[in-house]
Amino acid sequence: MEVTGLGMAYLDDFQKGFNSSSVSSSALAGQGAPDFAQIMAKAGAERDKTGISNPANENIDKTDKLYGLCLELETFLVKNLLTGMRNTVQKSGLIDEGFAGKIYEDMLYDEYAKDLTKNAGFGLAEQAYRQLKQYM
Repeated sequence: MEVTGLGMAYLDDFQKGFNSSSVSSSALAGQGAPDFAQIMAKAGAERDKTGISNPANENIDKTDKLYGLCLELETFLVKNLLTGMRNTVQKSGLIDEGFAGKIYEDMLYDEYAKDLTKNAGFGLAEQAYRQLKQYM
């Protein structure tokens, strides 16, 4: 089955479950529609039934060696993103195009990636940590 077929099958299953829930179609039409908090509470209850953990409730040990490795992974991914963006920019001649200039520019973008990883809060390291911690 192709990907769009999987997506449509998922949406059909979701719609069937939603139509059979306590929220009626007349409520969705605007006649006493449930508020956002009610919908989120229902979704939380469904999630609790399935056993999926809530990432907001999990504590992350930032001193753990695994978390440090996850930060390095995030830095690597951000560095690849920055390198891809850098390759689309025309060279201005500000940085020497020789071997030393290329090394300097690469080191500069390494530091940009480290700084972005530390301060931007992408959350990739936290997600990787949660996934890997389940297997340890």
